[in-house]
Formats: sequence, C-alpha cells, structure tokens
Amino acid sequence: MTQPSAVQVTDHLERRIRKPVDALRCIVSCGWIFVLAVAGVAASATTSGVETDIVGASQRLPHALLVVAPPLALFALLILPVALAVTELVRRQVRHLVEAVATGLLAGAAAQVANILLTRPGAARLYDAIIMSRPGASHVDALDPYLAGLVAYATMIGMAGRSAWRNGLALAVGVYAIVQLAASHTTVLSMLITLLAGRAIGLAVRYAAGSISQRPPARDIAAALSAGTMAVTAIRRMPQPPAGVAGSRHYVAATQDGGQFDVVVFDRDQQAAGAFYRLYRWVRVQGQVARNAPLSVDHTVERRALLSYATEDAGVPTPRLRTLVRVGPEAAALAFDHVEGTTLQQRNPGCSDAELGCIWDAVTRLHAHHVTHRGLTADRIVFTTDGHVMLLDPGDGDVAASDLQIHLDLAQLIAELALFVGPEKSAGLAVERVSGSELVAVLPLLQPVALARSTRKALRRRRDVLPAVRKVMLAAVPGGEVTPVQLERIRPRTLVTLVASVAAIYLLAGELARASLPGLLRSANWDWGVAALALSAVTYIGAALSLSGFVAERLNFLRTLAVQVASSFITLVTPAAVGGAALNVRYLQRRKIAAPVAVASVSVAQVVAFVLHILLLVVFAAIAGAATRSPIRPPTWAYFVVAGLLVLAGVVLAVPAGRRLVRARLSPTFGQVLPRLLEVAQHPRKLAQGIGGALLLSLAYILCLASCVAAFGGSVPVAKIGFVYLTGSAIGSIIPTPGGLGAVEAALTAGLTAAGVPGAVAVSAVLMFRLVTFWLPVPVGWAALNFLERRQDL
Repeated sequence: MTQPSAVQVTDHLERRIRKPVDALRCIVSCGWIFVLAVAGVAASATTSGVETDIVGASQRLPHALLVVAPPLALFALLILPVALAVTELVRRQVRHLVEAVATGLLAGAAAQVANILLTRPGAARLYDAIIMSRPGASHVDALDPYLAGLVAYATMIGMAGRSAWRNGLALAVGVYAIVQLAASHTTVLSMLITLLAGRAIGLAVRYAAGSISQRPPARDIAAALSAGTMAVTAIRRMPQPPAGVAGSRHYVAATQDGGQFDVVVFDRDQQAAGAFYRLYRWVRVQGQVARNAPLSVDHTVERRALLSYATEDAGVPTPRLRTLVRVGPEAAALAFDHVEGTTLQQRNPGCSDAELGCIWDAVTRLHAHHVTHRGLTADRIVFTTDGHVMLLDPGDGDVAASDLQIHLDLAQLIAELALFVGPEKSAGLAVERVSGSELVAVLPLLQPVALARSTRKALRRRRDVLPAVRKVMLAAVPGGEVTPVQLERIRPRTLVTLVASVAAIYLLAGELARASLPGLLRSANWDWGVAALALSAVTYIGAALSLSGFVAERLNFLRTLAVQVASSFITLVTPAAVGGAALNVRYLQRRKIAAPVAVASVSVAQVVAFVLHILLLVVFAAIAGAATRSPIRPPTWAYFVVAGLLVLAGVVLAVPAGRRLVRARLSPTFGQVLPRLLEVAQHPRKLAQGIGGALLLSLAYILCLASCVAAFGGSVPVAKIGFVYLTGSAIGSIIPTPGGLGAVEAALTAGLTAAGVPGAVAVSAVLMFRLVTFWLPVPVGWAALNFLERRQDL
C-alpha cells in the first residue's frame, strides 16, 4: 500500500546521542590497558622475550625497506589527519572537526602527563615494565603523545563506513610501529598502551559529548509502516515513554481506517544499552536467573516479535503485534494495537479478588504453553476498559521455558502482587493456585536477587513484605520446611573483598620485599618480641570481657575467650569487625539468647568501642602534642585522603538520597543499642566490665605496637604510638579487606615514619606487629573454631 500524500507528523529528534557502545568500548580499552600493565609488571621476562622476538623479526626486513619506510610512515601519519579534516570541512561538520582536534590535543597532553608521572620513583616498576628496561636505564618516553592524539582524533571523527580511511590509518600506524621497534625507539607494550589510551580517551569524549544523531525521523518511520499493510495518516512522538515498555523511542500512529497503534522504535545507536548491568547480573546470579538479552537491534526485535506471537498463541491477552519493519540501516519499528486501560501501578487501592483471579488465569495459561513473561511488574499488568487483564511487553520472557524459569516467573508475580494487595492476600492466593510440589519449588526463590529491578527497589523500602509472604506460604508446605536454593554466584561484598584482598596482598608483598622475614627475625630483640606476643594475647581477654559486660546474661569466660580467639581465623577471610561480630552473634544465640538481643548486645559493644576509640584518639593526640616539640607530621597524601573523605561525607549529607541512606543504616543500629545500653547501665558492674574490656583491648594493642618498635631499637613516646595505632586501625576498619590487610600496614608505617621512627625500623616494627596480632593467632583461632564447633557452641 502506498503512503498517503499528507502525514501529520509531531516529532522532536535529539541532535546528539550518547551511544552506550562507546562507553562499553572505552571500558574494554581501559581494561586492556590494565591487563597489559599488570602483565608487564608481573611477567616481565615473558614480555621481554616477546619484545626480543618481534624486534629481531623487524630487523631482518630488507634494508631498503627500513630506509624508505620511516619517512613514508611519518608522512602518512602527518597527512592523514589533515585529509580527514578536509573531508569534515567539505561535509560542513566544523563543530565536529573542532571537537576532534580538541580531543586529539587532550589525548596528547594526557600521554605527556602520564610520561611525567611514570618517571616518579613510585611508578618505577611500571615505567621499567613498559619500556622493558632495567631500573636505572636512560630515560625514554613510555607513551607516544602524538600517536595517542592521532588515535583519539580519528576515533572522535569516526571511522564507521569509511573503510578506505580506516585501512589507510591502520597501515600507516602499523608501518610506523614496525619502524620504531626496529630502531628500538619504542616497545610493543608502549605501542599497545599508547594506541589503547588514545582510543579510550577518544571514546570517552565522544560518549560525553554525544555523537551526531543518525536516527530516522518520524516521517521515515511512517513511510516504512505505510509500505506494508498500514496507511499511516498521523504519527506523534510520546513525550514520556510508557512505563515498563522497552525501546529507545515511542510513537502513536493513526491509520486511514481509524486504527490507532503504539509504535516502538529500536535505534541501532542504543544497541549496547544495559550491557554493564546485564554483565553484572550474569556475574552475580545463576544463568537462568540473569535473563540474558541480545545486544544487537536485529536480535532484540526478533526476540520481542517471537515472544509477542508466542504469548498471543497461548491465548493470553497482550497487545497484538501488527508489523515489524526496518527503517533504513539505523532502526527497526514494531507496531502494536493501542490498548486503553489502567495499569496495576496506577490503581489506588489495588484490585479486586476477581481481577486478581484474572491475573493468575493469564499467567497460568502462559505457563501451560511453556512461555514465561519474566517482567510481571505492576506497570506491565493492565486492566482494560472492557474488564479484561492484559500483559504488556512480554519480550523479556522465554519460549520453551524450563521449570526453574516458570517458578521464577511465579515468584516475581507473588512478590509484585504482595506490594499492592498485601503479603497475606498475595501469599494466600498463591497457596490456592499453586500445587504443593510447585509451592515447595517457588518458596525458596522468593529472594530479592531473583526479582525484577523495580520490585527489588520497592522491597528495600518495605522490608517486611517478603518475610510475611514466606511465613504464610511456609505454613501451607507439608512439614513446614523447604530446601534453600543458592541463586547467587557471588555476592557484591565478596567481590569487593576479593579485589581489595588482591590489592592488599600486592601491597604486603612490596613491604616484605623491602624487609625480608629471615632478616626481620634475626635483627629483632626478642625480649620485646615476647612482650608483644603476650600483649597480643591480652587483647583477646579484653574482647571477651567487653562482650560479657554488655550481655545481661552470665557467660562462661573461657568459652567466650575461645570465641574471640576463633574470630582471629574468621578475620582471615572477612573484612575487619564483620566476621568477628557475626561469630559473636552466633555464639550468643547458641547460649539461648534471642537473636534480636544478641544482635543488640554485639552492637552495643561495637558502639562503645567506637566511642572509646575516638576519645582515646583525642587524648593521645593532645598528650603527644603537649609532650614534645616535634609533633607528628603526616605525609602529604594523608591530607588529601582526609580532604577527600570530608568532601565525600559533605556530598552524601548534602544530597537527600544520601541522608536517607545514612538514616536507614544508622537508625536500626541506634534503635537496638540505646535500649540495650540502658538495660546494662542498671548493672554498674556489668557496665564497668564492658567498658574496661574495651579499654584493655585498645591499650594492649597500643603497647604491643610500642614493644614491636622497641624490638628494633626505636624509641618513641607511647602517646605518639597510641595516636598512630588508633589512626591506622580506623583506616583498616574502613577498607573492606580481611583484617584490614594492606591498609593497616601502609597506615601504620606512614604514621610511625611521621612520628620520627626511621623507615627501616618502621617497616620491621609493623611487620612484627602484624605477625603477632594477625598471622600467628590464625592457627590457634582455627583450632579454637573447631573445638567450639565440636562442642556445638557455634
């Protein structure tokens, strides 16, 4: 059918578009830079061997080629950007050209700054790895500023659809690289990092500034639709996209016969949208829970068309897909029947029992045909004007769905309905509609990680909903028990801890390289070493006294002491203060203390310890400042760290969302702590025991560090050492590494050096301190943990 002569068009096209694929490619380029840098540092022998082979092969090229190629390559690298600039001027893309030139200059300047930073002593290992030279070699630039600028310039111009220009640039850069390698003016690692850095900067600027839109306008979309079976007479872009409907643009189209259609456009410039979140979900949760989605536009529209037809074939009401058309090379459009109605999200109050039954009927029919929706949120459930229930946008679902995918769909439906009609009503209806065997399979899947993103967000605000749903459903399960299901591959906190631990081990390895363990053992005065070890043991007595003091019930002191010793093994694999607290709560629960009371008691102990920590820090700072004319001078980086933390705290408190987050984190803790503290305060002996234990814990650690300093001939006032320890332990508790590994060493070493301890003595003293307080207690803690588990105390 031909397009009508006049089409009423209401459209507004963006002049510039941020392409998610640019951000994705930028991240990948930065990732490769990191990999190459790590490979160069960690496997310098291998990279040097590769470098030698490549240089040797390039030097075996014909002499005439080595003579002619350098000037030709240089000429090509100089003339190519000029030629590209001329083409941009011919196309009247002056602004685009200016942005490309500015990006090239920025990349060149960034490469030059990187060259300056790499010459600093702190980056010596990385610099030597990039230039593949031994330390102390003559200085050469690690990166090529002009080449980085050229690559960023070409990236900003854009080589898509310009195969001749792209091939010419690649050939010129390749010849230039071979010539430079043959002349030993650069290295393979330097060349690769330079190219990747230029590309990363170009992509980052292009994403931030946006690319010139190539999207087809509404008139072209109407023409493509009219070329089929629809005669479009008017098309209007919706200012706000419908909730819960995918697509980069949304239009309402009217046809000659009076029909009205919802047109969803998928633009190619958005084909990598959501890639980072999907990657995160793929890493975090099991495969069928992650709901993998295609990245390309072609596969996306084909999948959505397939799911729409499958849903309609199952007899489930859904907007009928009328046509799928290509709109040039840059977009595809799907036209659905327009539906008038109200979504569940717009209902206030929720819906009637009959309407709930209709929702369940539609989902049950869908599952009977082994099709899932996987997006059963309130904005995708519509109550039409004729009294039916319709499911919108089933494109995220599955065809030939497995039992697990069907059960995940049911879990999502139950959780979403619980938010709008109440947990008891939603769970009761689920018990009526789902068979006993399915109920046993669905119940363990009622976890936030298995639900839709919007549902998880709503459940974070209403934390009582899921437990209430589980309670009602569990009462209907024979035996009242279900087997837990592990849906997560890895938790975010575990991932952060793993990354931080790797960094910490790298820092610790550097410290050990500067002070070898055999030399440490030989040079130490072990009279002070034994004292340090004894003081380390006293810290566990202080921890046991502190916990016992803030528990109203009487605890066996030896068992409580064994739990504190066992926590030394737990902190080997958990962040500081996290594993020990969890172990204490478990121990108190095994002592027949209710879980809320156990959590409150441990929280009181931690809060009191924190307050005493701050008070001791102030006291020692005042004593250290008044008792000496040579105050502690922190390193320069410490001021930047403190300033950064203050700025971060100011930003968090200035933003309403940040204040809500802080309030949500702190309110439950203080709500538990204050009543428990008032209860303990009625027993002065208990209160004194708890506060005394916390003081003993901190003072024993301070004296232990002082003994370690004295073991290597250092002489520093105890007040200064107390200030250094309290500051370093605070930093260690912030960093999410096992036992603060790496962060504590760095903070204590810097603090002792600032307090006047010689650098070698500070490093040795900190290593001995960590040896007697962290590493030596680990096997004893492991034995204590096994002993407590055998006695069923944990």
